[in-house]
Amino acid sequence: MSGQHLPGVFPGGRPSPGRIVAYAGLLLLGAVVGLAGSLLQAAWFPGGLALSLLGTAALFAGAREATGTQLGVVWPTVGWLLSIVLLSTGRPEGDALFASGIGPIAFMLGGMAAAVICATLWRSGRRDGGTGR
Repeated sequence: MSGQHLPGVFPGGRPSPGRIVAYAGLLLLGAVVGLAGSLLQAAWFPGGLALSLLGTAALFAGAREATGTQLGVVWPTVGWLLSIVLLSTGRPEGDALFASGIGPIAFMLGGMAAAVICATLWRSGRRDGGTGR
């Protein structure tokens, strides 16, 4: 199966080593943005929540533009989601990084909505400046 085209997974065949490194970097960057957003939205509400969601959406949109594929949004989303889920689970003593309230819920739902929007939105124009018509 090596070297074969996997329909729907990698449209152009197997990804290059550089693209694999880029996806791994986006995974790590997503985890860092999730951690920073989790801390910021809890520390400075409601401004921190807005800033956290803007940073999250910017990461997802930037990943889409940098890679040129919808798959480019998946990797930072996975890192972001893993970090916020791990931060929201409590220890047996009851300690958790996320506080209860509307802020963490809005951060999780807003971040997931931003990921879906960035992954499914079509580009407004082509890279060569044409409208695509």
